[in-house]
Amino acid sequence: MQQQFFILLALVAIGTGLLVIIARNPIHSALALVACFVQIAALFVLLGSPFLAVIQIFVYVGAIMVLFLFVIMMLDVHKEAHSRFIQKGIIPTVLVLVALASELLLLISQSSRLHAVMAAKSIIGDDPTKQLSLTLFRDFLLPFEVASVILLVALIGAVVLAKGDGPNHSPSKHKQEATEETSK
Repeated sequence: MQQQFFILLALVAIGTGLLVIIARNPIHSALALVACFVQIAALFVLLGSPFLAVIQIFVYVGAIMVLFLFVIMMLDVHKEAHSRFIQKGIIPTVLVLVALASELLLLISQSSRLHAVMAAKSIIGDDPTKQLSLTLFRDFLLPFEVASVILLVALIGAVVLAKGDGPNHSPSKHKQEATEETSK
């Protein structure tokens, strides 16, 4: 039964991941990404790691998706949709795709050796959550705090950019159209 649930959750995660790429509306793409993150969290629960599932929900669904939605709201999506990201053509894209695919195949072919190395260096004791928290707050406290300050500065910057130029700032045509669409 557990294998059927795993296959179901994995297929839904793959489907929502594809929907992220296929969706034309960026809001629909962001919602599909939320669904994909939730499926991955469910896979973590199924694999016996509820702590990682909660972290997946808090960090990715909670924080990262809010950041994505800030970016979507601040960009002029209609203008960006009509511009091409790769101006030079498809040849560099294919070269990068081949390089990434060959790297993926190399990693998959050597995965048994990788798992043997990782198992030898495992530090999991009686309680993995306790080990993780001790490692995070004892050995990596400074990088953890620096990352939190950087996220705080990014949040303040997003609020300042979203606020505009002052009290006489009029919203752009795109923002007016968006508010009209949501009010309908």
